[in-house]
Amino acid sequence: MLRKTDGQCRRIAGHLMGLSGIGFVALCLTAAVIGVRINTSYSLPMGLYIVTTDPAATLVEFCPASPFATQSSERGYRTPGITCSDGAVPLLKPIVARYGDLVEMTPAGIKVNGCLLPKTAPLPKDSLSRSLTPWPSGVYRVQSGTVWVASSYHRGSYDSRYMGPISNAQIRRRLKPLWVL
Repeated sequence: MLRKTDGQCRRIAGHLMGLSGIGFVALCLTAAVIGVRINTSYSLPMGLYIVTTDPAATLVEFCPASPFATQSSERGYRTPGITCSDGAVPLLKPIVARYGDLVEMTPAGIKVNGCLLPKTAPLPKDSLSRSLTPWPSGVYRVQSGTVWVASSYHRGSYDSRYMGPISNAQIRRRLKPLWVL
């Protein structure tokens, strides 16, 4: 019986890893084409999300405006990609406030219509100790054509606690959970 040498085993393992990497990229591209988004960030539960035309869907995919686009891309909050004009992938976030809602920015977090959202307190620094500038404290009425987005899943999310309201024009797609962990 012939046995593989250690070198042969390493080469085979390397080929299999390369093929699995190619397979993962192919899976991601195929998923994007058919309207499925794979979320691996901590802003939403990890899993698969599907694009929907339902205007009531509360999850959105959007490209941040400058200067937030530059900061989020340069700091690695968004990975390189081809979907936003700045060369990085969009952000996936829940909408927490819509037209007419009352948003209060506080050091304790974002309040919407008087209710404090969990895990939305702005942080002074990110995970690599780089300074973050929170949106100014105060009370804001959500204007027509804008929404506020924030994650209550992870306290380190980059969202309206730093960007303030986002324009509806920045929203590329609305999403619904397909399969999440």
